[in-house]
Amino acid sequence: MEAILSRLRRCVEDYEMIQAGDRIAVGVSGGKDSLTLLCALAKLRRFYPLPFELHAITVHPGAPEMDFAPVAQLCRELEVPYHLVQTEIFPILFEARQEKNPCSLCAKMRRGAIHNAMGELGLNKIALGHHFDDAVETFFLSLFYEGRLSCFQPVTDLDRTGIIQIRPLLYCGEGMIRNAARRNALPIVHNPCPADGSTRRQEVKELVAQLSKTYPRLKDAVFGGMQRLPLPAWAPRTHRRRPLSEEEGKGSRTGKETSKTEPPS
Repeated sequence: MEAILSRLRRCVEDYEMIQAGDRIAVGVSGGKDSLTLLCALAKLRRFYPLPFELHAITVHPGAPEMDFAPVAQLCRELEVPYHLVQTEIFPILFEARQEKNPCSLCAKMRRGAIHNAMGELGLNKIALGHHFDDAVETFFLSLFYEGRLSCFQPVTDLDRTGIIQIRPLLYCGEGMIRNAARRNALPIVHNPCPADGSTRRQEVKELVAQLSKTYPRLKDAVFGGMQRLPLPAWAPRTHRRRPLSEEEGKGSRTGKETSKTEPPS
């Protein structure tokens, strides 16, 4: 978790994600990414020079087998207020509408629920658990399926809601997060979604994994390219050491401290 915390803080500072007095929600789905983000931000809160509040919000999709009691207990241990928002997302998607491609509508409904909860609680920012690998995969998704060089932004100002989205885990590879979640015995909640593992994102994830066997620096090159081009809002305040890819997160360290990001060799 200390390694996660170090990279999270660097990402927060590079993109100026947190200001003094922020009231930040962590969108906690129960997966490894959001739980790791919650734990890391709770630790950061203790010593970060800019004071901020932290809340955890879970949107319960209405699947009866999902039990978030262990997540609530974790929040008590971290001294983070926990808010569980009950919805009927799963019954609507899979029983009433019988959606074959539910991901977009599901995401929209979850966003609406969590933004409503934030408004009631007076929270101004939401931290999402997207990480290094998610960013690379989203870049390829946009390229392959939309014909655009695009990706979600590290910091996104949602003008219509007054909410700012931040993604503090962008410098952390999925392998590092998976290891941290296992070593810290985080209470991961199984996702019963019928579409899980059969999406376009899963296809791209598998393709990137296969290409990375031939081109080990592929993910580093894509992520660095988004920062150097840069894609809109992707230029960090200061260029620091490259983020760890999944392979680096498992143990190898290839980057050196530099004043700006170097192109891959």
